[in-house]
Amino acid sequence: MKYLCSVFFDEKNLDALSSKESEALDSESLAYDDVLRKGGHFLAAQALQPVEAATTIRVRGGKVTVTDGPFAETHEQIGGFILIEARDLNEAIQLASRIPAIRLGGIEVRPIKELTRSDGSQ
Repeated sequence: MKYLCSVFFDEKNLDALSSKESEALDSESLAYDDVLRKGGHFLAAQALQPVEAATTIRVRGGKVTVTDGPFAETHEQIGGFILIEARDLNEAIQLASRIPAIRLGGIEVRPIKELTRSDGSQ
């Protein structure tokens, strides 16, 4: 089963890291991606630009509106994601608990809902 591991943290915590600490976190994160890859769990992963780079779009009454910034005002922001394959939620939680950026905030683990067409095709 596929699980999305959304990495969230207060960007102030990331910004507070020294260059050396930030580089170490990046290296540790890439190394953990390799561990997941070697274990057959890794599907995709990306870090995100800061929340100031976000754009939110909505359609209401047939009109598209575009707003600078994230979809919600929060103290923590989505900073990246890892898409994994795991036997079950317990294994997904175990794998997500070792994502290095968890030290800055948390990880939301959510099963992927596979969509299919009514005719059975994807």
